[in-house]
Formats: sequence, C-alpha cells, structure tokens
Amino acid sequence: MSIKQQRAAFFDVDNTLVRGSTIYFLGRGMYQRGFFTKADISRFVLANLRFRLTGTEKQDEINRFQKSAQDFIGGHNVTEINTVAQEIYDEYVSPALWEGTIEIAQRHLNDGVEVWLVTAAPEDMATLIAQRLGFTGAIGSKAAIKDGFYTGEMNGPLLHGREKATAIKELAREHGFNLEECFGYSDSHNDLPLLLTVGKPSAINPDAILRIRALKEKWPIHDFRRMRFINRLLGPLVSRAAWLGTRLTPRRKSR
Repeated sequence: MSIKQQRAAFFDVDNTLVRGSTIYFLGRGMYQRGFFTKADISRFVLANLRFRLTGTEKQDEINRFQKSAQDFIGGHNVTEINTVAQEIYDEYVSPALWEGTIEIAQRHLNDGVEVWLVTAAPEDMATLIAQRLGFTGAIGSKAAIKDGFYTGEMNGPLLHGREKATAIKELAREHGFNLEECFGYSDSHNDLPLLLTVGKPSAINPDAILRIRALKEKWPIHDFRRMRFINRLLGPLVSRAAWLGTRLTPRRKSR
C-alpha cells in the first residue's frame, strides 16, 4: 500500500492575495497610531515604492528597502505591535483580500493540500494573515527580537526573489513535500525562482513579464483585476439594459 505524499500550495501575498502592500498597510496603521512622524513614514513609503516599482533583483535596492524595514520596526515592543497588527488586519488587510485567491487556496485545503504564504513582508504579519484565513502557515522576512523588543536587525535575509525558492525548498525538506507535486502562485516575475521550483506554477494578477512567461509555459493565469474591471464596467450597463427591457416589453391589456 503506497503512502500518499503531502503536498503544499505556496502563495505570494502582495497583489496575489492582497490588493496592495502588506507592509505599507502595517506602516500606515502604525503611523495613524502615533508610532511615526510624517517624515518617518514618508521615507519608508518611498523605499517601499522604489522596491516595488523597480521590480528589482539589484542588491542596492534590496538593501535600501531592507534597511528601511529594519528602521521601521526597530525598538518597538513585540506584544504591542502584534496587538496593533490585529487591528490593522481588520481595518486594511481584510477589505483588500482577493476573494478569488482565497477560493483557490480553500480548494487546495479541501483537497488535503497545505497552504503556505511566502512573502518578503514581516513573518509575524504573514502568520497573522494565515491564521485569520485558516491557512497552514507562513514564511516571511524575520525581524530579530531581544528581550521582547524588535532590535531593528533582520534574522536572515529579506525573503525576496531567489530567497523564496530557498525557503520553500527548506520547508519541503522539513515537511516531506514533493515539490514536483506542489503548487505556486504569484503576481510578480520576481517570484519566478519560486514558481520554477514547484511542479505546478500559476500566475495571479500577473505583471507583464510574468504574463508573457506564463503564456509561453502554458501556466494557468487568474486575473481578478480584469474581473473587477468588467464587473464595474458591465454592471451598470446590464442594469440599464434590464430596466429598458421592462420599459419596452408590451404590457398585456386587461380583459
């Protein structure tokens, strides 16, 4: 009797599961609660945007973003930040979730496939999202902690690009996953190392480069942005057509 090998589905977070940047939501919520000045949050947002928009593997950009993330969290009490993160999830993250992505993840769970989030965002925040959604777990960038406070240093590399592939290989060794039978989902070509590590990659809300690669490789493509646009565009037209239909339908004459 053969033993069924455990499988996993690995999901990127920003723009794959959540519309926008998780760490931006965290920074915005902390700013509103008085953790930062406007100058602090402006520097952080600028570094975050540069990192996202360059679509980069350039080490200087990665280092710049990593330093910004370290300065952003350093010196804060871990318990306090975890409490704030719960509030930020309810306020910003939950309304920005892609329901289509959650449905894909839920189908995997129903099939006995573990669902893991894999993100450059702080692992504590990614774990919170996974817990709220009933997923198996999360791996992300790890912030160093000492005596209950974030030190402002990273415990390991920023989980970006090739580092994601390295991380899921390590996770596969620990959990006995056969990566050829595993699934991967992302919106960004920067995650090609992750997608090429699994046997069943897919694109969700892909950028232009990832879309071209997915089409070439015949990977499944899910674009929930297009569905939202079509719904916004066609919804009023359908309603208008239905209204006109009722106006133009001849009424039966009463006998």
